[in-house]
Amino acid sequence: MYEYLSGNLAEVAPAYAVIDVGGVGYYLHISLETFTAIEHSREVKLYVHYIVREDAQLLYGFADKTERELFRLLISVSGVGGNTARMVLSTYSPRELQNIISTGNAVLLKNVKGLGLKTAQKIIVELSGKCANLVLGAAAGAEGVAGNDAAEAVEALVMLGFAKSAAEKVVRQVMRSSPADSVEDLVRKSLKML
Repeated sequence: MYEYLSGNLAEVAPAYAVIDVGGVGYYLHISLETFTAIEHSREVKLYVHYIVREDAQLLYGFADKTERELFRLLISVSGVGGNTARMVLSTYSPRELQNIISTGNAVLLKNVKGLGLKTAQKIIVELSGKCANLVLGAAAGAEGVAGNDAAEAVEALVMLGFAKSAAEKVVRQVMRSSPADSVEDLVRKSLKML
């Protein structure tokens, strides 16, 4: 029903965001990945997944389409609801999640709060082929040449001693605000935010 919402970021917290679209505030449940991407923004565009339940109507917001598609794949697995899928995406970046699923590492996946070993194994079995194609295809098509610069910037930050997941989040955030930056500029701006 909704593809995305674009407007002023009225309120943001690690678990939710409120976007003012033409005077109407939309409450969206978000992952930590999306929170990191939008927390310092004034205007945002979040891709939406709308869930209607017997007792509630929920909007989930995502900073990019890849994360939203991973969310949709996760909730397609029996026993995984919206909140559990959001916890998985808050714990692991899309690339980390793709690696966990492709290597069949259920023990690592069950570290997500509220996820047991059986459900983690079920996620891996049901999504192993789908998830690999989704993440790799979206990353190659969306990032292109800029993705190479981002990867180099992340590598440089890791070599400087920063955690890879933190470096990826910060570089992604810098890329959104300044997509034409060189690798050196990406590293310089990322260092100020780490």
